[in-house]
Amino acid sequence: MKVIVVGAGALGTMHAWHAVQRGHEVVHLEREEQARGASVRNFGLVWVGGRSEGAELDTALRARELWESIAAEVPEVGFRASGSLTVVRTDAEREVAAEAAARPDAARRGWELLDEDAVRAANPALGGKLLGALWSPHDAQVEPRVTQRALQAHLARSGRYSFLGGREVREVLGEHAVRDDRGELHSGDRVVLCTGAWLGGLVRELAPQLPVRKVRLQMMQTEPLDVPLTTSVADGDSFRYYPAYQGPALDRLNAGQAQDEVAAEHRMQLLLVQRRDGTLTVGDTHEYDQPFGFDVVEEPYAYLRGVVEELLGRPMPAVRRRWAGVYAQCLDTTRVVHRERVREGVWLVTGPGGRGMTCSPAIGEDTANEMGL
Repeated sequence: MKVIVVGAGALGTMHAWHAVQRGHEVVHLEREEQARGASVRNFGLVWVGGRSEGAELDTALRARELWESIAAEVPEVGFRASGSLTVVRTDAEREVAAEAAARPDAARRGWELLDEDAVRAANPALGGKLLGALWSPHDAQVEPRVTQRALQAHLARSGRYSFLGGREVREVLGEHAVRDDRGELHSGDRVVLCTGAWLGGLVRELAPQLPVRKVRLQMMQTEPLDVPLTTSVADGDSFRYYPAYQGPALDRLNAGQAQDEVAAEHRMQLLLVQRRDGTLTVGDTHEYDQPFGFDVVEEPYAYLRGVVEELLGRPMPAVRRRWAGVYAQCLDTTRVVHRERVREGVWLVTGPGGRGMTCSPAIGEDTANEMGL
């Protein structure tokens, strides 16, 4: 069977992966020379701990298994089973962490409430102010700037995979064919459209009532930190953002501990990850109202620097890069992804939101099963 995959970000590449792994031929089209959207502008986190009970957690746990098996074949993706620490700095935040660690599903997530000494033992780089942390051992990380290309290079060695960059698909013809902006026709047995935040043009023609929105975020990367950051790190604002932590303790936190004004305005949390070269990826913000600005705003970066330095107990390394990105998110945020058969033999898969890097292996597997690959 021949599969046409459109879009070479995390979702598209994982759909190509599953098709090739199942013995099929893949033609993979990308409108840029290489994907440059949210799939390379993220933390590279495989983030399991904060997922809501039900389909989201099931998908994340399955994806975590798949990431580990994929990394065994393609070590270049830089998979590290580092776990994460959601650090608490106030009594109210510690109450949220304690309530989470006591829930019936905590064992499935691996959650454990650590005191200050245990946190510093797990991650000695955290030498600053903290009271403890919620430990999530299933969380992991990959290298977002290289993962897709590493997977594509591995697929090419199968002899059943062709990558065509700089090809924007303009038409879906019949049931199993697309035409690109060079006029070339690509025919197969199945077509999968994984176009990321590109929701206009052809996507709008095929799915005019698409229940998906765009979200913009800002992030940065520093010079190398001279010590290992042995886990990924989140701050207490992550409790406000991720759905898994909802409950009475979070209600008390929201009522009694106002979020910092800058963090609230930009819908922020701290996520902090060390790359293989020692640099730190730091973020992030969330902007929902369009039209988005074309520039980055300085206040969130200054705020994040302050939080990082408070947790590290030392100055943050100098900033090397700043950037913004846009991803597609289902309007119903309880849905993991929007998967729609827009024509016979043609599937549109979009809207995982900030779960794209985490969940893409399992999303691709589910699509492959639905398509009968």
